[in-house]
Amino acid sequence: MQKILITGSNGLLGQKLVYKLKDKGNITCIATARGENRLVSKDGYQYAELDITDYKNVESVFKTYLPDVVINTAAMTNVDACETDKENCWLMNVSAVDNQVKVLTKLQNKDPNYKPHFIHLSTDFLFEGKQGPLDEHAERKPLSYYGESKLAAEKIVESSSLHWAIVRTVLVYGIVDNMSRSNIVLWVKQNLEQGKTINVVNDQFRTPTLAEDLADGCILIAEKKARGVYNISGSDFLSILEIAHLVADYYKLDKSLIKPSKSADINQPAKRPPITGFIIDKAKKELGYNPHTFIEGIQFLEEQLKQMSK
Repeated sequence: MQKILITGSNGLLGQKLVYKLKDKGNITCIATARGENRLVSKDGYQYAELDITDYKNVESVFKTYLPDVVINTAAMTNVDACETDKENCWLMNVSAVDNQVKVLTKLQNKDPNYKPHFIHLSTDFLFEGKQGPLDEHAERKPLSYYGESKLAAEKIVESSSLHWAIVRTVLVYGIVDNMSRSNIVLWVKQNLEQGKTINVVNDQFRTPTLAEDLADGCILIAEKKARGVYNISGSDFLSILEIAHLVADYYKLDKSLIKPSKSADINQPAKRPPITGFIIDKAKKELGYNPHTFIEGIQFLEEQLKQMSK
């Protein structure tokens, strides 16, 4: 029985992982997050409160469960908040990773038979964004403090003696229980349905990722005990403006409400890389990863919204 521990289980990816793992017969899923469990379904997995910024807390929880795999999805991902609150950003995105790596290494050193697999989530914001899509060997040159923090975390993982994998992803969208934050698809849909005009950048390019696809990629890495860096994203390379137009087309909403704008005209504290997006050939070949197209992703979300409104 493989024990998989998820950090950040209240978040978008964390929830998807718990829901996908909890019914697998050969896996014990341990969901962890700060504060109470916010998932609607409470059965089929164990839950433990965990603040990954607290070394003693990490040590206590990891010692209790001795997970075979840790999938670290917890992070401060609001790019502008990271720029304005650098201390918390570093604490959540770097110190917290260091805590987990140190505790797992310590446990591994104590017991030579214990070989934990640490799977860490990273981002396309590691890159300066001069061209894309990018493969796993692209040079890391972040433009924002968020990107800097994720690069520092990658270096901690890479230099550890653990079995590790780094999962880089791009512009994740999806629907979760008790949702506090929106995403690109819902934001476009909701604004256009209300007849609101929206400014959408036409000079940023991404490969948007359905949260379920990202969860599948992480699970494939865990199952295959894969090591190294993997790009796990959608396969459609689109501008943010194209994404907005596709959402409007799908829901038959008024596209004239979408106003193209330049990144420079939108006042945001943190710089975004203009072009990222990922080449996912390695994940397809080595893991059998096969993501939805963006249109299929919208359909998938729509089915979930219908289920939730029943």
